[in-house]
Amino acid sequence: MKLFYSAASPFVRKVMACAIARDLDALIERVPTDPWSSPADLLAANPLMKVPCLVTDDGLALFDSPVICEYLDAQEGQFPLFPRAGGPRWLALRHQAMADGIMDAAVARRQDGLRPAEPARTAIMARHKTAIDQTLALLEADPPHQALDIGSIAIGCALGYLDFRFGHEPWRPACPQLAAWYAAFAQHRCMVATAPPG
Repeated sequence: MKLFYSAASPFVRKVMACAIARDLDALIERVPTDPWSSPADLLAANPLMKVPCLVTDDGLALFDSPVICEYLDAQEGQFPLFPRAGGPRWLALRHQAMADGIMDAAVARRQDGLRPAEPARTAIMARHKTAIDQTLALLEADPPHQALDIGSIAIGCALGYLDFRFGHEPWRPACPQLAAWYAAFAQHRCMVATAPPG
């Protein structure tokens, strides 16, 4: 398998954390990619020009981290990261959706923050921050479990990205239960191995 990736992407981190949790990371060739430069090999695999993008051994290109993570989970091997049915499945998928929403908003806010200030952009950035804060409050009221599944991995990656890109805006004081959960969860091998760059 071949993965187009950027080390700073929280969505790439989610994919690699799942690969490590399933002991599949050694089977993945990592191709460092700047999606903003629209390299031809990425464009050939993913017309959306985004990372992560996984090309399977039979040449199928998969994009969007939920799809890639589910593909990795479907491979033979370790315990499933996607619960198969019932309440645990829907909770894991809900947690993944919440985490992906935080990451979408944080990435967009980061990109907008690099552009010249203007009222409309400032309003959009404030909306993104509100979405993040409200989702953190919901997670604080009902923190995830310590078990490895797609939901807990995604939440861990989302919180790590907030620390990485918005460390000047600490989220822990308002979310002590979530902070305690994250302090323990961040010790999992798949989270340590995929921590954002310096």
